[in-house]
Amino acid sequence: MAGKLTNFLREYVFTLSILLIILGLVLLILSILGLQNITLGGILTSITSLNLWNAYILVFGLIILAFGIYYQHSFQKNKRFILKELETNKRSELCKRHKEIHRRIKHLPSKYQKMLSDKEKELNIK
Repeated sequence: MAGKLTNFLREYVFTLSILLIILGLVLLILSILGLQNITLGGILTSITSLNLWNAYILVFGLIILAFGIYYQHSFQKNKRFILKELETNKRSELCKRHKEIHRRIKHLPSKYQKMLSDKEKELNIK
């Protein structure tokens, strides 16, 4: 079960990090509006009228936003590194960083692992 969840999170890390950022921003905005006693029409009135919970929602929104930004940054950094390393046509350069590439590629979707295996076949690396 944990392996399936890990694979799902690895495949959709970009989408999930964007959703976390959006959710964190929404919670942050709603809690700030609630703390300022600004009422909005419709459903948002009941959400922003939770005066006792607005401070907790603010902290929760900040935490979710921070996780989303961290995962997005981590994904982009690993992706840039892998794509830069796979551009090389020199076997020796790829062999130097082989362990680092494998360490970082574990956290990326499977298409990057396929790109690495194709590059290894092309350069005859085992």
